Amino acid sequence: MPNSNTKSHRGHQGGQEAGRRELVSRSLQSAQHCLEDQDFGTAYAHYLLVLNLAPELKNDVRETFRFTLFKWAEELASLARIQDLFNCYEQALELFPNDEIICNSMGEHLFRMGFRDEAAGYFHKALKLNPDFVDAKENFYRVANWLVERWHFIMLNDTNRNLIYQKAIEKVVRSGCRTVLDIGAGTGILRVSLVVTETVDAGLFGEGIVESLIHAWEHLLLQPKPKNQDTGTEDYGQVIPAGAIVFGMAVECKEIRRHHRVGIKEVACVRLAETVEFCSPTRASVSSEETIEPYTTEKLSRVPGGYMPLTEPFQAMTVDFNNLEELKSLATRKPCKISIPVTQGGVLDAIVVWFVLQLDDEHSLSTSPSEETCWEQAVYPVQGLPDYSVKPGDAVMMEVCCQDCYLRIQKISVLTSEYGMDIERENTLASGNEAELCSALASLQTTSTPDGIGQECMLESTEIALLNNVPYHECFSAAIGKVLSSLIPTRESLSMDVDGHDREMNFEKSQNKNSSYTTHDPLYVLDVSEGFSILPIIAGKLGPVKAYSSVEKEQHQIALNIISEANHFPKETLEFWLSHLEDESVMLRRPKSDKLWNIIILDVIETSGLIQQEVMEKAAISRCLLHSGGKIFPQYVVMYGMLVESQSLVLESAVQGTEPTLGFNIAPFINQFKVPVRVFLDLATLLCVPLSKPTELLRLDLMNPYLNSSSREVKVQVSKSGHVTAIPFWYHIHLDEDIYLDTSSDSSHWKQAAVVLDKPIQVQLGDELVLNIQHYKSNVSITVKQ
Repeated sequence: MPNSNTKSHRGHQGGQEAGRRELVSRSLQSAQHCLEDQDFGTAYAHYLLVLNLAPELKNDVRETFRFTLFKWAEELASLARIQDLFNCYEQALELFPNDEIICNSMGEHLFRMGFRDEAAGYFHKALKLNPDFVDAKENFYRVANWLVERWHFIMLNDTNRNLIYQKAIEKVVRSGCRTVLDIGAGTGILRVSLVVTETVDAGLFGEGIVESLIHAWEHLLLQPKPKNQDTGTEDYGQVIPAGAIVFGMAVECKEIRRHHRVGIKEVACVRLAETVEFCSPTRASVSSEETIEPYTTEKLSRVPGGYMPLTEPFQAMTVDFNNLEELKSLATRKPCKISIPVTQGGVLDAIVVWFVLQLDDEHSLSTSPSEETCWEQAVYPVQGLPDYSVKPGDAVMMEVCCQDCYLRIQKISVLTSEYGMDIERENTLASGNEAELCSALASLQTTSTPDGIGQECMLESTEIALLNNVPYHECFSAAIGKVLSSLIPTRESLSMDVDGHDREMNFEKSQNKNSSYTTHDPLYVLDVSEGFSILPIIAGKLGPVKAYSSVEKEQHQIALNIISEANHFPKETLEFWLSHLEDESVMLRRPKSDKLWNIIILDVIETSGLIQQEVMEKAAISRCLLHSGGKIFPQYVVMYGMLVESQSLVLESAVQGTEPTLGFNIAPFINQFKVPVRVFLDLATLLCVPLSKPTELLRLDLMNPYLNSSSREVKVQVSKSGHVTAIPFWYHIHLDEDIYLDTSSDSSHWKQAAVVLDKPIQVQLGDELVLNIQHYKSNVSITVKQ
């Protein structure tokens, strides 16, 4: 007779199984209903329950689960519930640990929030799971550009730099040094028995070498060897490099000027208010809230347009890294005042700084512009002078100091000799009692002061270059004018075919008089291009426009308002779009009216030379928001490229073998982070040999997406024999069929980019190479078809 307890147990188990199946079925139904109601959070909870109760359903619900996860994550991100978002992804990856799409999505969220190291790990894992996963590949390339900057490859390929360090190290080791302290030696080709460091940047102190060595001398090193004492080194501490000499030179350089000083007073009929002073971040004072490098960097030997020395090189500072007291005094030392005679007339644009790194009394490295090294030079743009012209007989004045970890060249001014007396030109022309007298006199002569007087507006260098880009603004003015002309009824239109000055006069008349413009509904223009943009004001000068700007920073909004007032705009003409939005992440939506947009301006190309992320998705949304006859700017973009031979691009993109790295096999490790696309290039000064003519590679149509192709093959005729190592590319940004912007032009604020091939391809004159162009979302890949 069967055991009744066994029967009961089996019955209980059967009941449990039936209950489990019932709960799973109901949860799946509930999840589906929640998805239909767009209640993604509850749907996600139901799917979690289903997958924990019934793991066998993973393959069946994988895609729907992913969709639910991604939608719920977007919602959590918009609500700033960051911890909940990451908890959801961790739960999802416990269920699907080998799902490359979830790994990639997790990485994307981490990257947006600034966690680049962690993001790289997830992108790398996604690629290991699926090496052909295009999204993960492009994401990994972008994060790799952040994590491993290109100068790592350049330095490791700098045979001379590595060899000189090796010789200096060998010399000290042979003299008796046995203990090791390695500070910031990067990939490890300098691991030896003494303090060796190369934590120096273009401005010498910017990577914290002073602070690091102070700590090393106080806590880790033996006492330094006494001066003038001929004894062995084994009982004393020592640092390589032993010291440095800092040099400087005043230069004229148009390229530096256009990125750090606004050189125009009017563009496309828009007057820039004199009461707004634009400056670049390098002008930030020591007392500013955020620490900003007081210099930028340039490879002076390759700067577009070149440069002209205005003075002889001068010694700005020396430092002894083996002297603890000197290192400690650097930060508190009074600024050193320097006066340098002008030897060549010109425009004072910057003080350029380099240094000689003295490894010991025998070996040294120079970062001078005249040397071909891996280093760039530190550039201190000159800003805020009433007059930048200098001539022989003048003197450039400055103060040199080391504060908050940075070498600072500050209070730059010009001492000029005129009419037998010295006059100093600097930011503040009066000081002390004279300043008080001038202020008192000014208060007597004026009864009121305009609100905008002295308004400082800090722009990124690329934003200043954009503001100086006259063709950019004139092209937009012409294209916007054509669209507005087509949208305004003929009897009410302005004379759009006259020049800009007449257009402006007609518009002002229509604003001042009770013309048809005052009764006609305004045309809506939305500018969602990134950074500081005066395009909404240009649009407002061309017709009855309600212009919306997407600038976020308060000082930028203030500056645009001042410029609007200077151009006699009614206050209601310009509005700031973000003030109308509850969710800043949703920039593209209808205005708060029954109107649609007549013009939407998008940023299609990054200043780095790549296509903006999600631009085609933004274009799709924009098309749904356009009024009949409205336009997206740009309307389409054409990508051009050519074949080149460039050894410098090869050296900047990957470590080459073991010879440059003193026989150490570093390449396999760091080259994991190499990327096939090199960004922020200047084609005008790229060291290369063109092997073909420019060729059209790709067309992206924002207004007519059905014209776009996700894949195409392009035949390129070889015009010169050589080895193809890279394919530089740039764009023609078409505002319409007749008006376009060239991102490779001299006035462009955009840089260019290049695909660097894994292996050179030998070609002969007359050969034909077939390029395979793949376009997926905003990512473009270029490969050579073998």
